[in-house]
Amino acid sequence: MAYIRRTIEKHLLYLSQHFPVVVVTGARQTGKTTLIKQTFNHIDGIKYVTLDYPMLRNLAKTDPELFLQQYPAPVIIDEIQYAPELLPLIKIRVDNDKRNGQYFLTGSQMFHLMKNVSESLAGRAAVTPLYGLSRNEILGKNEIPFLPTNNFSIESNETLTTVFDKIFKGSMPQMIIDNSLSPETFCGSYVQTYIERDIRDLTEIKKESEFLKFISCVAARTAQEVNLSNIAQDAGIDQKTADRWLSLLVSSGLVYLLSPYSGNIVKRIVKRPKLYCMDTGLACYLSLWNNARALESSAVAGAMFETYVVTELIKQYTNCGKNVRSRFFYYRDNTGAEIDLLILENGTIYPIEIKKNTSPGNAALKNFNVLSTFQETAGDGAVICLSPMVCPLDARNKIVPVGVI
Repeated sequence: MAYIRRTIEKHLLYLSQHFPVVVVTGARQTGKTTLIKQTFNHIDGIKYVTLDYPMLRNLAKTDPELFLQQYPAPVIIDEIQYAPELLPLIKIRVDNDKRNGQYFLTGSQMFHLMKNVSESLAGRAAVTPLYGLSRNEILGKNEIPFLPTNNFSIESNETLTTVFDKIFKGSMPQMIIDNSLSPETFCGSYVQTYIERDIRDLTEIKKESEFLKFISCVAARTAQEVNLSNIAQDAGIDQKTADRWLSLLVSSGLVYLLSPYSGNIVKRIVKRPKLYCMDTGLACYLSLWNNARALESSAVAGAMFETYVVTELIKQYTNCGKNVRSRFFYYRDNTGAEIDLLILENGTIYPIEIKKNTSPGNAALKNFNVLSTFQETAGDGAVICLSPMVCPLDARNKIVPVGVI
């Protein structure tokens, strides 16, 4: 398969110059192994080993010392979460060697992997998530973290049809590279593999059908606030189980929880996060949409469009080495006033609305005035939509086509 160059390569090279261990986490099939190999194949003598193989996994778990003797640094170790026993010994080795760029680890279970890394390799490992391909990576364009003050291309050739084709297809590298592969075939195999290889390692599921129903209920609520009681009821499980299973989706990199803005108006704000499925193709499949044209005219089209935009911005910032959790929020208060996305950068907060139409008008700015109550400086705003061109709405806010972000 052809390799699509990833923006995050530059950030990984930077990390390898300052840390002895570099860890790439993320959902299955996002390209972690290919990325690591492509980025660090210039290192003399670098080796690759995957713990997907049961015999190697068993060796790593039962005799980690021998394993690391067989595969000395510099080395890429794939699926490190299967053998956390390696991490304390890696710590000893990097402390003795005192060289950066020695161990390159990948893992697809972020929560458990991060817990083990933080306990064993604190201060020695740099960790970064990897998501599916961004639209700029697919198009071979430079990636710049979005802000309303950026200099944009003036026009966009994206239409409702082209955008929903992208939403329906999703962003997994295999789906982008293999044009003959149908989303239904890919996603069906992906979900089954995810349950068999990740979920069964993390928790006991008595009935696969219950978990499938649960993740379908979650996918149908993309771009909505998390309501565990509602999800649990629709999935036919108790709320405690729903909470635990949602944590699994987050730790696997399939779902992102966008925090609410808190600031200095705590009493008024809604405190529940919003959930976003990080791959829109999987979200469509799990919520039983099998046709892009039907999806674009459906009642959930707005939520899917919002998911597409928010996840693209998450990928942009992550790919450029920027911490999303300290920058991205949404706003909603008990009066119903809501702003889809707030980006906090250098003490300035930028409001962003997302609309699935071509000419949203000034009504889209109606809640931007709440920024005057924030402790941060209010920045310029943007309405990201399907407009064919960038144009001002007023002195501080503009329409931005989705095709230029």
